[in-house]
Amino acid sequence: HPRIGAVDVVPFVPISGVTMEDCVALARRLGERLATDFAVPVYLYEFAASAPHRRNLSDIRAGEYEGLPEKLKDPAWQPDFGPAQFNPKLGACVVGARKFLVAYNVNLNTTDKRLANRVALDVREKGRMKRDEKGEVIRNEKGEPVYEPGLLKSVKAVGWTIPEYGCAQVSMNLTDLDVTPLHVAFDTCEEKARERGLRVTGSELVGLVPKSALLEAGKHYLARMGKSRGVPEEEIIHVAIRTLGLSEVKPFNPAERIIEYRLAPPAPLASMTVRAFANELSTDSPAPGGGSVSALCGALSAALASMVANLSLGKKGFEEQKDALERIAIRGQELKDRLLWAMDEDTRAFDALLAAMRLPKGSPEEQQNRTQAVEQATLKAIEVPLSVLEACPEILELCLEVATVGLQASLSDAGVGAQVARAAAAGAYQNVCINLPSLSDRATAGHLLARADEAWQKVQEKHARAEEQILRKLREQASS
Repeated sequence: HPRIGAVDVVPFVPISGVTMEDCVALARRLGERLATDFAVPVYLYEFAASAPHRRNLSDIRAGEYEGLPEKLKDPAWQPDFGPAQFNPKLGACVVGARKFLVAYNVNLNTTDKRLANRVALDVREKGRMKRDEKGEVIRNEKGEPVYEPGLLKSVKAVGWTIPEYGCAQVSMNLTDLDVTPLHVAFDTCEEKARERGLRVTGSELVGLVPKSALLEAGKHYLARMGKSRGVPEEEIIHVAIRTLGLSEVKPFNPAERIIEYRLAPPAPLASMTVRAFANELSTDSPAPGGGSVSALCGALSAALASMVANLSLGKKGFEEQKDALERIAIRGQELKDRLLWAMDEDTRAFDALLAAMRLPKGSPEEQQNRTQAVEQATLKAIEVPLSVLEACPEILELCLEVATVGLQASLSDAGVGAQVARAAAAGAYQNVCINLPSLSDRATAGHLLARADEAWQKVQEKHARAEEQILRKLREQASS
């Protein structure tokens, strides 16, 4: 494997709640510290690169460990941090910030490495060396091979054989999923393999993968089937796994392989059966309580809007409404998932507030720490129901819109969605209000109350309009 040092490369990758700029700052801090503590030459790469020619990791690695003594003498390759001296024990280190790199292998119905490599040369960005009529490699004025670019940008690929799998693979690094998504790499390999008389039998993801990559793939294949993309996240991911054949060589478990699922806090409430949640709610424990119930009501109302849209999609007479209905279905799913998450987040916020209130307060320092902790926990206990409240106007809009353009046989479902959305908003509004007096920062409290009042006013207006229109239609149907 190409390498330049004992600790060859340290990438910082933004996953959630952090920006690329944050990762660049971390990379620079670590690079400087490594150079200071270990007297090792450090290069910055990708988004942290100090010059364009240092952005690509392969360019920094060129010559590898063995060529490092000469490289360090080149003024163009002075390290970003540390001495420009060869460290035979450690070599050099490359630190940077980059997008998520996905190691992805596409399986072929052959064990011939050469055939797999031909497909790899077709698809990888670098492509293959150009040759003349005699088969000789064409070179530029510097004597370097001239390459004919491949089909996929931000893709590195090679063909190899895996004896334990009994097949050859096109082994790829997808370095920018925004440029070449997972499904594009798969489909392109499938196309080029078919042209060469081969067949793609499945694929393999190495390590963890961002959830967005599988969601994008699943939605792509659902659209190709003519199916709605506004379905639950789990179904979209299942479609991606099945279509890409991710379980062909070994089982693909989303809970273990999708990075957001690995990092996510437990969601015990949202994972309960209805009976188990109702039973838990009915005990003498103060949490879960009204905040979690409000979030659940909001999730159910969004789910109803999505349901009516999905029921309408594909029905005769709704062809012109297809785009609007799918948009409603997709957005309803997004809001549903956000509010299901808020069910557990509300209980976590309440538990954190109780924990803060139980902190010791014997000394002045302990009192100060406790006061700060209670203030922060109180703020969180307000922000969660406020987020539920502020989602409800949009849910009501979805319910009203789907009642207008969707299947009229499901009009009452849209109506129930609107009623439950109002209940969710009312409950969330009350949970905001009951916690505001405990916030010592009264300016912040006033700002939060103003936001809550504004959202509650919108909810009442939108609910009144939805209720009037839906009930009028239902009464007309009932009396006809």
